[in-house]
Amino acid sequence: MPSTAPTAWMISDQRVDYAAALTAMEARAAAIADGSAGEAVWLLEHPPLYTAGTSARREDLVDPDRFPVFDAGRGGQYTYHGPGQRVGYAMMDLRQRGRDVRAFVAELEGWIIDTLAAFNVRGEIRDGRVGVWVVRPDGSGEDKIAALGLRVRRWVTFHGISLNVEPDLTHFDGIVPCGIRGHGVTSLAALGRIVSMEEVDMVLRETFEARFGPTAAAPPLVVEAPAEPA
Repeated sequence: MPSTAPTAWMISDQRVDYAAALTAMEARAAAIADGSAGEAVWLLEHPPLYTAGTSARREDLVDPDRFPVFDAGRGGQYTYHGPGQRVGYAMMDLRQRGRDVRAFVAELEGWIIDTLAAFNVRGEIRDGRVGVWVVRPDGSGEDKIAALGLRVRRWVTFHGISLNVEPDLTHFDGIVPCGIRGHGVTSLAALGRIVSMEEVDMVLRETFEARFGPTAAAPPLVVEAPAEPA
């Protein structure tokens, strides 16, 4: 049964250092597991960087000197984070949500798909390909618009999703995103949906609440390193 307490809804207005965000996120997840803090979703942007999941293959890091590379500790392979991409870290207590990781991942995918639908974009999932995909308008192929990677510790999730709103898509050229070759990446902007991050955040909150329950606005997590200016 879902928790009855609202999920803390946090938004950082400045770009957040990745290593500092990871430390803060892990601390919050530990506090949730201990019962001293409630569930939280943290929306933010990072400076340009690549992260390696636990299944990352060295040959998929095409340009290792392009941006800093971090070992993320989450599931999955290489991905890119940077300005114009909305990252959503979901620190959720699966002890209150059925203890079913696969079902939770499906709900996160559904959250992204619902959000895209609000902007008249059809997001789809594919067997064997992590993330959310869209068919190109000309039907020539498919591109990834959102990535997903989780870690679960003591039945509490952390890491989460990333949705391409208007990032520099050439920054994905330094990796094989999620280890999947033969497909591209896209964004809301590339699909002709020019929307602000604030608009995306509003829809993300509405669609999250429809699937996971109520939220309550809260200050973002405190990070040990200073955030870069937006």
